[in-house]
Amino acid sequence: MQSHPAAPPFGAMAGPGLIRAAPSLRISAERLRCLLLVLTGASGAIVFIEPSPYEIVSFLTLAVFVIGGLTLSPALMPLGVLLVLINIGYSISAWSFLDEQGIVTWVLTSWYLALTALFFAALLGANTEARLNALTRGCMIGGAIAALAAIVGYFRIFPGLNDLLLLYDRARGTFKDPNVLGAFLIFPALLALQPVISGNVKKAFKGAMLLGLLVPAILLSFSRAAWGQMVYTALVVLALTFITARSPSQRLRIVLLSVTGVVILAGFIGALISIDIVADLFKQRASLSQSYDMGEQGRFARHILGAVLALDKPFGIGPLQFAKYFPEDPHNSYLNAFMAGGWLAGACYPTLVALTLAFGLRATLVRTPWQQTTIVVFAGYFGVATESFIIDTDHWRHTFLLLGLMWGLIAAARTHSARVRALAADDHLLFEGGGPALERPALARPRGASYTLPRRSVAQPG
Repeated sequence: MQSHPAAPPFGAMAGPGLIRAAPSLRISAERLRCLLLVLTGASGAIVFIEPSPYEIVSFLTLAVFVIGGLTLSPALMPLGVLLVLINIGYSISAWSFLDEQGIVTWVLTSWYLALTALFFAALLGANTEARLNALTRGCMIGGAIAALAAIVGYFRIFPGLNDLLLLYDRARGTFKDPNVLGAFLIFPALLALQPVISGNVKKAFKGAMLLGLLVPAILLSFSRAAWGQMVYTALVVLALTFITARSPSQRLRIVLLSVTGVVILAGFIGALISIDIVADLFKQRASLSQSYDMGEQGRFARHILGAVLALDKPFGIGPLQFAKYFPEDPHNSYLNAFMAGGWLAGACYPTLVALTLAFGLRATLVRTPWQQTTIVVFAGYFGVATESFIIDTDHWRHTFLLLGLMWGLIAAARTHSARVRALAADDHLLFEGGGPALERPALARPRGASYTLPRRSVAQPG
């Protein structure tokens, strides 16, 4: 019988060119995903048209990630379960009003925004640092676009755009409402602040330049909530960065830059309000008591009356129905959860916020390569969660972006900590356990910044 030579393995037939092509294809696919994340973050700044670019780009990005493979970590189960329960409450409460204009759209928007939160959380389960950087870079680009539009509009540089960029002589930029513009710019401003207090000179300079664009736009939105949120979220970032700093010199830098920043900001505000048109509106908006806040049907009175009504409505009164009972919307997301989704949504919504803040604070204290960004995301979500007491934030796109990022970083911090502990245990057995430890398979040590553990420096996962 004539023997035939064995067929070469597939790799040999394919040749080295095809073998090298597979990794490059994977790299290209990940670069595409990161590019889409940049576009998603940037598109969140343009919402004066419906459907907005954000809906289109975020849906495309979600589809690309799902096709490429996307898994939910068990750590994300509380987020998923609570979001589903909240939206079930909305859907049940809306059932009797589906024939009214806008109700179906409202409910579908709620489900979609919940889906985006889960998506943002899940995508950080792999290649965490690169994907997080891509998304935050997009948010800063979007913030710069919105801020520039706000400043151009306020000073009427292009008179033909005044109606688009202004509302009641307040800058709204690429948003429909000045209050939403101001709130949206907080997160990019915090991202710009972080390298100023903890980065190198080059990054600090870039951050300072971006702050010089974002802070004036926040001021010109004349949103009292945004002004306050900028102050106390910046303090949260400063405090957590101070606590987690690794050396006394870093802490001293934070203190000195904070004092310098306050002086510069005070001087800038003084120069801004020296402009008559700015000064008049600034004095009006700086008052803590506005006519629509006070009185028997004012904002805060409606909160109390709405809470009493919620006790008698286990299924709520339905989405967009509050204005039929009172002169205006609730302007309180926690109250609106009860009104629009009954006791089910009303109980789950604050529970979700509380869990996010509690687990998020713990994640800010974990040493990871993305710890500084975790601090900023936590501060940003803390700002939205507190502002939710005086305004309806439950359909703000960036609310769900921050919610998803926070949970994704919570899960990533847990995974990172578990892996570092496993590597430390492996090193301990390897050097002190004797012969059997040498037979154990080595755990992969991805490249990245290192953390000093007993006996050996262990690379952290990227």
